[in-house]
Amino acid sequence: MYETPDDLTALQRLLDDSHAAAGPHLRSVLDEERRLDAAGVVARLPGISMMALATVTAVGEPRVGVVDGHFFRGRFYFGSGRDSVRFRHIRARPAVSATVFEGQSLQITVHGKAVEVSPADDPALESFLIELHGRDLWDGWLKGVAWARIEPAKMFTFHNPAAQSAR
Repeated sequence: MYETPDDLTALQRLLDDSHAAAGPHLRSVLDEERRLDAAGVVARLPGISMMALATVTAVGEPRVGVVDGHFFRGRFYFGSGRDSVRFRHIRARPAVSATVFEGQSLQITVHGKAVEVSPADDPALESFLIELHGRDLWDGWLKGVAWARIEPAKMFTFHNPAAQSAR
C-alpha cells in the first residue's frame, strides 16, 4: 500500500460525499453493505487493473477505450500514446469517466478531470510504475508515453462478495 493516512482520509471523504450526493436509485444499489471504504478500494487495486476510460470528442460524444489503470496514493493513473486520440481529447476537454470492474463482484467508477503528469517529476510514482511493469518495459516503451492522473470529482464503489464466491 502506497497511500498515506491523509490519502486514505481524503479518499474516504470523496467516497462518502459522492454517495451522499447520488440519486436515490444509485444509493439503493450502492447500499452500505455493498460499498467499499477507502481501505477496501486500496486493497482491491494493488496492481494493474483493466480500466474502461471515457473521453469526450469535440462534438460532445463519449469515446471509451481500455487502458491499464494504476491506483497510487488514492488516485487513478493511466498512460497512452503521446499523439493518441485519447490524449488529444484530454488536452482539449479533460473531463473523463473511468471504471474498473470484475464481473458482477466489483465496480469502482470515477468521474473527474484528467491531468497530464510526468512520472520523471515524481520519483515515487515512477518507482511504483517501474515496480509494476518492470525496468525493461519501462525503459523500452512506457517511459515515453503520455501519463495522466484522474483528479476525481465523484467516486462510486460496488462490491458483491456473493458474486465473487460464486465464480
